[in-house]
Amino acid sequence: MPETNIPYAVRAYGPDELREALKKMHLIRKFEEGAEECYIRGLIHGTMHLSIGQEASAVGSCMSLSDDDMITSTHRGHGHCIAKNADVGRMFAEFFGKETGYCRGRGGSMHIADFQKGNLGANGIVGGGLPLAVGAALSAKRLGTGAVAVCFFGDGANNEGAFHEALNMAAIWKLPVVFVCENNKYGMSTSTERSTAVRQVSDRAAAYAMPGLTVDGNNFSAVAEAVDSAVARARDGGGPSLVENLTYRWRGHSRSDRNRYRTKKEVAEWMERDPIRQTAELLVAHRVMDEAEAASVEAEAATAVADAIEFAASSPAPKAHEATRYVYTEEAWA
Repeated sequence: MPETNIPYAVRAYGPDELREALKKMHLIRKFEEGAEECYIRGLIHGTMHLSIGQEASAVGSCMSLSDDDMITSTHRGHGHCIAKNADVGRMFAEFFGKETGYCRGRGGSMHIADFQKGNLGANGIVGGGLPLAVGAALSAKRLGTGAVAVCFFGDGANNEGAFHEALNMAAIWKLPVVFVCENNKYGMSTSTERSTAVRQVSDRAAAYAMPGLTVDGNNFSAVAEAVDSAVARARDGGGPSLVENLTYRWRGHSRSDRNRYRTKKEVAEWMERDPIRQTAELLVAHRVMDEAEAASVEAEAATAVADAIEFAASSPAPKAHEATRYVYTEEAWA
């Protein structure tokens, strides 16, 4: 088969890397399905924002990143955490409010961070990760580490002032940051057609003299190609880029969303474009794995999630009198 007919991901990555990518996508899906079930059973309190249907965007965007590279995430950030190699057991423990969680049970769904893996944290504030990513990229540039920051944000954040300030500052200083917009068509219940003046979020890149590109966010290879190119450009000193991944969340905005603003037909049409199935079919078609191996990868992810839930359920809860420990400095605690 001529190389030009081989998808980017198959050309750029080896079989082991692609197998791991598919496993991460299954991990994200099964993690969130498990979290949803635990919520319904009353094991998880508060709320959560699921990214089921958006797995290719998270995993594809992190393919060329190392632990030294950084990401900032969103309130819909479980997929980003797993794509950046988070431990699903510690993630579930955080959901369950247990001491073994990433924030020792103090943060919950929207505040998972893992500095050792370069994950600077999910964020409950819409657009909150944009200036943090710019700061991280500025630090990397000043220190000469060669690291790149990838900033995930949703379509709703592109109308926030922080978006425009962050892109402007990153462009002025030619910072090594890639802005990745996960456009799932709705900011809460408001469609992008009603909220955003430009046709594509990536059109706004021109105002800040940086490349802007919109891709099919359910196409793992297309996402990886776009973000890999932007990461390479940033790493080489070329400055920031804006990549828009067009995708879709199968669930509501949050667990409290009654989901009356979308038709069943629209949801069903997007579910037919399942990014995990598309990725598995891609890898089988290009003989990276066979169907039995693809099924085995899914089974491994299911086992990992079941083990993670068991780990979280059996972990110790924080002591009530230590509620503020790890919230303030140890000096303040003393």
